[in-house]
Amino acid sequence: MSDTDSFIDEVTEEVKRDRLFATMRKYGWIAVLIVLLLVGGTAYREYAQAQDRAQAQALGDQILAAMETEDSAAQAEAFDAITAPTVGSRVLAEMLAAEAQAEAGEIEAAVTRLQTVANDAEAEQIYRQIASFKALALGKDVLSVEDRRAGFESLAVAGQPLRLLAVEQLALIDIETGDREGAVDRLQSVISDAEVSAGLRRRASQLIVALGGELPEQA
Repeated sequence: MSDTDSFIDEVTEEVKRDRLFATMRKYGWIAVLIVLLLVGGTAYREYAQAQDRAQAQALGDQILAAMETEDSAAQAEAFDAITAPTVGSRVLAEMLAAEAQAEAGEIEAAVTRLQTVANDAEAEQIYRQIASFKALALGKDVLSVEDRRAGFESLAVAGQPLRLLAVEQLALIDIETGDREGAVDRLQSVISDAEVSAGLRRRASQLIVALGGELPEQA
C-alpha cells in the first residue's frame, strides 16, 4: 500500500469517527432519555405499588378501628370519617355506615344512604344492586309496598345475580299483602330453579309448608 493510499484510509476513518461523534451529539440524548424512561418507569411502578399497599393498609386500619367502636351511632360516624382512596372503598364504607345506622335504629337514614349508593353511577353494578336490595329489605317501614315491589322486581330479572333472593322477597311481600297463593307460586319457582342455593331452597320450602302449599316434586 502506498503512502497516498494509507493517508486516504486514515482520512476516511477520521471522517467516519467525526460523523459518529456528530451523530451521537445530535441524537445521543434519545438513548439517554430511553434509559431514563426505563429506569424511571420501574421506579414509578415500585412507588405506585408501595402507595397502593399503604393506602390499602390505611383503609383496613380505619375500617377495623370503626368496627371496634361499640356504640352503633358512633360506629356509623367512624365509617363516615374514613378516607376512601377509590370508588370501591368509598362504597364499602358507605354500606358499613348504613349497617351501623340500622343497628342504631336510624332506619330511614340507613335506607337513604343505601339508595344513594344504589344510584351512584361510578360504583360497580353488583355493589349498586346489593345496596338496592339492602335498602328495599331494610325499608319495610319507610318505603311503600309498591316501591318495594317495583324495586325487587327490577332485581328479579333473569340473569341478575340477586334474582332468586329478590323473588323470595317478592313472595314475602305477597304474604304481607294477603296473596298467599301468589307467594306459594313464587316460592315454588324458586325451589325449582337450577341455580337455587341449599339455604334458599330450605327457607322457601319451610315457607311453602307454613302457607299450606305443596312442595314441587323435584324438590
